[in-house]
Amino acid sequence: MHYFDLVSLLQLVGYPGLFTAVFLESGVFFGFFLPGASMLFTAGLLASQGIFNIWILIPLLTLAAILGDSAGYWFGARVGVKFFERKDSRFFRQEYLERARDFYQHHGVLAIVLARFLPIIRTFAPIVAGIVQMRYRTFFMYNVMGALLWGAGVTFIGYYLGEKVPGIEKYLTPIILLIILATCIPVVREYLRQNKKANASV
Repeated sequence: MHYFDLVSLLQLVGYPGLFTAVFLESGVFFGFFLPGASMLFTAGLLASQGIFNIWILIPLLTLAAILGDSAGYWFGARVGVKFFERKDSRFFRQEYLERARDFYQHHGVLAIVLARFLPIIRTFAPIVAGIVQMRYRTFFMYNVMGALLWGAGVTFIGYYLGEKVPGIEKYLTPIILLIILATCIPVVREYLRQNKKANASV
């Protein structure tokens, strides 16, 4: 999404829209397509320009990330393995869930933190944690940690750079593209690792 489109959208939806988007992307399976880190960074930048209040924005987005992951966990815990039997649709593909499960198995409980920075995986990782019955107290601790690093951290970076770097908004489009690229690299690495593992087992 172009910078000006994203800025206009965030100004339009305001705090309620940002809260809802972060909540959905954090653990509701049809929210995987939302812009994630680029949205948080842009919201932080807008806060540096006085459009949002950073002291409202950071707690709000952190809370949304925590609640979204918790919703995903309890959805996974209630639905369980039946979710793996769900057919592909416009808003769901089995490969997303399988990818998140492989990521969880490879990284253990740290996957709850690391997944925050990975598109698609961040939406399905808490669902997988619920399916495998991770102890909720443990899950919640890593959930909060990830929400602080991602929801608060990325937003604050946008705010800080907006405060310290004059005219940074002129370069926001390439910055957003760089963020998207950086978050996709781990996904590609994980995909290649799984392909190599599958080929080795043949």
